[in-house]
Amino acid sequence: MLKLEARPQASRLWTYGSPLLALAITVLIGVLLFAVLGKDPVRGLQVFFWEPVKSQYALGELAVKATPLLLIALGLAVCFRSNVWNIGAEGQFVIGAVAAGGMALLADKTTGPWIIGAILLAGVLGGMAWAGITALLRDRFNANEILVSLMLVYVATLVLGYLVYGPWKDPMGFNFPQTKMFERVTQMPKLFTGSRVTIGLPLALIGAALLWVFLFRTRAGFALQVGGLAPAAARYAGFSSRRALWSALLISGGAAGLAGALEVAGPIGQLTPYVPAGYGFAAIIVAFVGRLHPVGMVFSALLMSMFYIGGELAQSRLGLPKSLTGVFQGLLLFTLLACDTLIAYRVRWVGAKTDPRGAR
Repeated sequence: MLKLEARPQASRLWTYGSPLLALAITVLIGVLLFAVLGKDPVRGLQVFFWEPVKSQYALGELAVKATPLLLIALGLAVCFRSNVWNIGAEGQFVIGAVAAGGMALLADKTTGPWIIGAILLAGVLGGMAWAGITALLRDRFNANEILVSLMLVYVATLVLGYLVYGPWKDPMGFNFPQTKMFERVTQMPKLFTGSRVTIGLPLALIGAALLWVFLFRTRAGFALQVGGLAPAAARYAGFSSRRALWSALLISGGAAGLAGALEVAGPIGQLTPYVPAGYGFAAIIVAFVGRLHPVGMVFSALLMSMFYIGGELAQSRLGLPKSLTGVFQGLLLFTLLACDTLIAYRVRWVGAKTDPRGAR
């Protein structure tokens, strides 16, 4: 029979091989799922893994989806490495979008290009303020940051709904719950003609590089991680666990808010009730599949964006529900958690023992 045997030390091979095995198992289960639903598995895999990369335009759309996922995941990686469990990045994304949208609504036809910087700054500050609520309650009252940050997601969605159904609703919008379209000057500059890719993509890649430097090449990054993982050791070394809490949440909230600003002033171009797209929750999977490492999260963000686009294509071309995207995301997360067992344990075959009389 098979038995799990503890390894003397964690396997470096499976630390990086586990996500690949999890992806392979997810694809295998996906094949079975397509077959059960009565769809051609080959066509299903083509929709999910080939259609999103088959052309220049498709690659651009892949980058559009990957940008917010990567930005949010970078911030979450700071939290998770500091042992701060920020589960409310979706709410910080929404409030960042609201703050950025409010700034964009102030623009008119005479506004200069400086408004782009103001919109991005408003998004960052909005996300930081929303994450700061969690930090404050955890710091002052020892509230559980998982529950607080998660419940604030619903509050953020209600704030957005109040604004687009109420004071910010476009009076010329035929009573649809949305703001007016933002002025052209507020739109994020596009990188390529005929593509929706904006300056958000290089900002996200620069953010990944800066995070790598911060985490692995600075004293502040080391202190932040130690302050979260071992508060007693941090105090002995002169590091502050309280500072680690605030720094991690503010960085994470700011990154999510920036993603929200880039989204509403980029592909969306206005505030609607559909700004919450689940990026904040999907970015949790992106962070762990990428092993909380900036380089790994770049690739996992691209993979997750393929799931988003593949789910949309499966809905329109195969007649499958859009919820299939969430199914693939959940499968990837659970298979990753299962495969991570191989990091600390090895699978061994243990034969059945036979006593001298032949009895088992």
